Amino acid sequence: MHKNPIINLVEEFRHSVPYINAHRGKIFVILLSGEAIKHKNFIHIINDIGLLHSLGIRLVVVYDATPQIKKRLISNNIDFFYHKDILVTNAEVLKLIKEEIGKLQLDITALLSMSLTNTPSQGANINVVSGNFVISQPLGVDNGVDYCHTGRVRKINKEYIKSQLENRSIVLIGPISVSITGESFNLISEEIAAEISVKLKAEKVIGFSSSQGIINKNGKFFSELFPSEVKKMISIKRKCSFSASIIRFLKSSIKSCTEGVRRCHLISYKKNGSLLQELFSRDGIGTQIVMESSEKIRKATINDIGGILKLIRPLEEKKILVRRSREQLEVEIDKFTVIVRDELTIACAALYPFQDEKIGEMACVVVHPDYRKSSRGEKLLQIIQKEAKKLDLKKIFVLTTYSIHWFQEKGFLLADINSLPESKKKMYNYQRGSKVLELNIF
Repeated sequence: MHKNPIINLVEEFRHSVPYINAHRGKIFVILLSGEAIKHKNFIHIINDIGLLHSLGIRLVVVYDATPQIKKRLISNNIDFFYHKDILVTNAEVLKLIKEEIGKLQLDITALLSMSLTNTPSQGANINVVSGNFVISQPLGVDNGVDYCHTGRVRKINKEYIKSQLENRSIVLIGPISVSITGESFNLISEEIAAEISVKLKAEKVIGFSSSQGIINKNGKFFSELFPSEVKKMISIKRKCSFSASIIRFLKSSIKSCTEGVRRCHLISYKKNGSLLQELFSRDGIGTQIVMESSEKIRKATINDIGGILKLIRPLEEKKILVRRSREQLEVEIDKFTVIVRDELTIACAALYPFQDEKIGEMACVVVHPDYRKSSRGEKLLQIIQKEAKKLDLKKIFVLTTYSIHWFQEKGFLLADINSLPESKKKMYNYQRGSKVLELNIF
């Protein structure tokens, strides 16, 4: 049976609010690939960028024009070539690139300026600012090949960018930059995005690809990758068939993450709303490159009490769990293990040891409804088993009225009430009639 659309809307909005609050005031660097710009969904991406701006997120938008430039070079019969996958930009090529980049800058500025038309934020003005935010230098000569007007980032004018962001402007930056000698150079957009994200201490870098994140040749989707894993993927790229633009983005993500940016996201430019879904839902939709996982399993602290209470209250109200007061949780918090994702407690479990009998109680095992089809329960059980082993316990038991089969599937066996520790046996609620299940610890 389908839920009422209004209920769905309310639930989705409630899930999004923590992310809206967390993102407000943060700096995001958005990298618009040339492929994304020419796709029919680009207008929706622009509208969503405008929506991010209206939510108080400070945005630096870096754009690329690789396919557009290549098309123009071919249509104008201009000879060009690449050295080590980098376009060699002579004077003739540079002239055409400037024209294409200038046109795109005007087009994107116009679209961003009107992005909130026919939306709830219609009438809100968006300031889009471009300027000499990036100072360049020549790439030079490599193995006898002169890159001419192909360059690299020399300096980021971070204070200038910050002042524009503080004035509620979107900063728009293209791949053409000027050197201190007044020459123009064609830069790699991914490098610009990486350098800016590091210098501004950005929260995120967001890039676009034709697929919804990283998918290998075997069709495996990666929701989360560490820089070391990305390096390995790039080193065997022949097995992954990544495009040149994806490889550039992955390399820039390694730099960003290892130098302080928390997360780099790669999402599809084809799917309407993928930007919003990635940023404002718990599981996102694309691939994140991160220095540390967004999901952590750890011992609970006093600061986790609010999250645990939100998790267990619905089950207490249904009489599935015995009610615990905040005061009781404060006393027993050291017994709890939690799984936290994006500062949201999505699962918990507790271990109460009875040292004299060498037995422990696994209690208050709860997984958030959105994650019950995942393996979080098994992960908690593994942690509790390891903890019990460290305490030299010989077995653990559970008292449950609801999850009997789940525990049996995990190796627990039905047991008699008389097998409980003496103090627990005295507290047993015969009216509740909980089943006793035990698991030996090896």
